[in-house]
Amino acid sequence: MAINVIGAGLAGSEAAWQIAQRGHKVRLFEMRPKVQTAAHETGYFGELVCSNSLGSKLDTTAPGLLKKELQELNSLIIKTAYETSVPAGGALAVDREAFAKEITMRLEAHPNIQIIREECTSIPSGITIVATGPLSSAAMTQALQELTDSDNLYFYDAAAPIVLGSSIDYDRGFWGARYGKGHNDYFNCPMTKDEYEAFWHELVNAEEAPLHESECSPDGIKVFEGCMPIEVMARRGKDALRYGPLRPVGLTDPQGNRPYAVLQLRLENTKATLFNLVGCQTRLKWGEQKRVFQMIPALGSAEFVRYGVMHRNTFINSPRILTAGFQCKRRPELFLAGQITGVEGYVESTASGLLAGINAVRTADGLNPLIFPEKTMLGALARYISTADPDNFQPMNANFGLLPPLEERIRNKQLRKQAYTERALQVLGEFLE
Repeated sequence: MAINVIGAGLAGSEAAWQIAQRGHKVRLFEMRPKVQTAAHETGYFGELVCSNSLGSKLDTTAPGLLKKELQELNSLIIKTAYETSVPAGGALAVDREAFAKEITMRLEAHPNIQIIREECTSIPSGITIVATGPLSSAAMTQALQELTDSDNLYFYDAAAPIVLGSSIDYDRGFWGARYGKGHNDYFNCPMTKDEYEAFWHELVNAEEAPLHESECSPDGIKVFEGCMPIEVMARRGKDALRYGPLRPVGLTDPQGNRPYAVLQLRLENTKATLFNLVGCQTRLKWGEQKRVFQMIPALGSAEFVRYGVMHRNTFINSPRILTAGFQCKRRPELFLAGQITGVEGYVESTASGLLAGINAVRTADGLNPLIFPEKTMLGALARYISTADPDNFQPMNANFGLLPPLEERIRNKQLRKQAYTERALQVLGEFLE
């Protein structure tokens, strides 16, 4: 029986290719061009809608490492991207039309792939991969709601920034939760009155990213009234944040003093390599986020692995729904892939499709799904998606903070990143053997 793949974006196209290359038949459903989305313009598979860049290809970056891992796994998307690339310095940018046309041609020509150009309004029986993306049709969104329970499907991504734990100045703050409820649950970044007022002034005057038309309701009211951006809250008064997310109530430093204001950092993973800026969901431009939040003393040299975002992005609560093989816990014959799982970015979506495709084949063959080692970027990303805190789940892109720490401490930042890459590729090679 053929394996169903719903959606021919990056994740779906990669999944279909991986299945077909392993000798299994694929039914690839794509509703475009019969039913278009608000962002797409063509009916080509793998059409890029936000940018023509697939991010850095340098060895010393997490996106570069993920690309190398995908090359080792014979990714159609990465191979086609290099074949249709245009000059972009250290980034992998493509000729959008040539890229999408080539992917479409290769999938249409594959003898194991049947293309079905119609909207899939329900999840079919049998082994299926749903990769419909953040702009899923209304019917498919309804099907996903029924599958996941509506409480586990989010339509808007209101996320706070996340920073590398190794970049925090721990001498400028202290550990502890409010009223002593918890020991190392939070790292607190205190501010004096002068530091807070300088931060507040820059925050309320910082430049915001524009909202797209699709992110407003028909009567013009923005959809984010229920999850207030920190800069909007700050404009309600100089002390608004001190009675909100930066309130110092219940917190004392090791000397027994209560700070004037406190930004709390919440552990994003058990290894304390990533921290979330609590209550700091924001619409500021990314450069502005870095500039303003680095005014907080403990974050003066903070490295941001994810900036705050507020935009339309349908995604599921993957830690409750999926395994590290992108397989549904309740329905093992069903896999999800792409941005709908909470991976953020073109290459990350491709990686999820590749892994879902491999595991769909293994399920069809009666084998256990492959769970990649967490020392690889693919394995670490899949592990985050499936094990992050389900009560505070945020979409995530590839970053070195997802990887387990190196066995030896390397102070030089570039050498440290190079060591992560070398270790990951060595572990991947051993795993594939």
